[in-house]
Amino acid sequence: MTSRLVPVQKNDIIEVKFEDLTHDGSGVAKIDGYTLFVPFGLPGERANVKVLKTKKNYGYGKLLDVITESEFRVTPECLIYDRCGGCQLQHMSDEGQLLYKHKQVKDALVRIGHLNDVTVHPVIGMDNPWRYRNKAQVPVGEENGSLITGFYQKGSHRIVPMEECLIQEEANDTVVRVVRDLASQLGIRAYDEKNHHGVIRHIIAKYGRKTDEVMVVIITRMKDFPHKKQLIEQIVEHIPNVKSIVHNVNPKRTNVIFGDETNVIWGEPYIYDYIGDIKFAISARSFYQVNPIQTKVLYDKALEYAQLTGNETVIDAYCGIGTISLFLARQAKKVYGVEVVGQAIADAKRNARLNGIENAEFFVGEAEKVIPWWYQQGIQADVIVVDPPRKGCDEALLNTIIDMKPKRVVYVSCNPATLARDLRILEDGGFETKEVQPVDMFPQTGHVELVALMSRVNE
Repeated sequence: MTSRLVPVQKNDIIEVKFEDLTHDGSGVAKIDGYTLFVPFGLPGERANVKVLKTKKNYGYGKLLDVITESEFRVTPECLIYDRCGGCQLQHMSDEGQLLYKHKQVKDALVRIGHLNDVTVHPVIGMDNPWRYRNKAQVPVGEENGSLITGFYQKGSHRIVPMEECLIQEEANDTVVRVVRDLASQLGIRAYDEKNHHGVIRHIIAKYGRKTDEVMVVIITRMKDFPHKKQLIEQIVEHIPNVKSIVHNVNPKRTNVIFGDETNVIWGEPYIYDYIGDIKFAISARSFYQVNPIQTKVLYDKALEYAQLTGNETVIDAYCGIGTISLFLARQAKKVYGVEVVGQAIADAKRNARLNGIENAEFFVGEAEKVIPWWYQQGIQADVIVVDPPRKGCDEALLNTIIDMKPKRVVYVSCNPATLARDLRILEDGGFETKEVQPVDMFPQTGHVELVALMSRVNE
């Protein structure tokens, strides 16, 4: 019965025309109304594809050859691009990527949020959309008796060996190579996830772009491992700007990278970096934006949308280590930040002290529980800033925002679909979406960051 309903079958080779791109950069083709998703296809292109998998309403295909190319198709710079999966759009020009991301945002607002008339500004791109990531976390494996590092092949746990990643800071590539080679020379074995033995699971490198400081994080299966002392000594000798070496222990059979135990085994517990003129302490476990150049662009826009005069009380939901809060505090009367991760709040308080900012307070808890409690205690916000995870804001938080009736809501998002959904809820609760500014935080990938301005409709 399935064969009569679905117009294509597994292993069919067919000619298609791509109409659109998915949020993860795959080409979208239609065959008699049936949707086929094909990585590396671009809108407007005709191509031959092989059908790999079919479901009732959609299927997946493999691009065999392009018959007519998009004007935006380019040759990927990376030699392992087609196998790695870390970037989804290197085969698309920078201009094409920005246009596609703009369309993605506009389509989500219309389709999901029914926001047909909202101004979506052109995406703000980077002057140099390469070498922007300040953190590398790579799995370690073995090949022919030596350690290898790289990224997992898309959809698998097989490591694609890699010497450099073109969206990583070069300093991080160097750190990963040096630590891997030193460990290999000392005979330290890679973790084998199938048999649950071996030592090194991951190497993480963090880099302060403004300070040129490096942190090395080594994640192992056990606390004590052979040649630990020699490895530390040689890392210090071979990486002159290393400021911190951290050891994390993860003894579990799991895909989660970090274990519960983290120890500084050499140097300082933090490295430092700046976003604009605000200084941040970065620990092994703390979240810090991976593209500080575009983060400054995004936060400047959020600050502009907040329209602060120095008299406002601001609530920053999902505040993390205080990045947006500290920008806001410079121009607000008072900022309250809330975040569910305790370590992040400890970092936020430390970053406030580091910058001499005294009008920002930070609290541990779920935003959807803490902010309603604040409201009950009489705390009234003039501006509420939200920067939720990909799943968007919790409904209880949105309802509290509606009840609190701030003058403005500034919504920072990494997911156009959940942004559109939440804007619709807030619109129905008495707010109006004024404008949306997308920022290309992750060039060469399908991701886009956004900041939206909402104002309270006068009653």
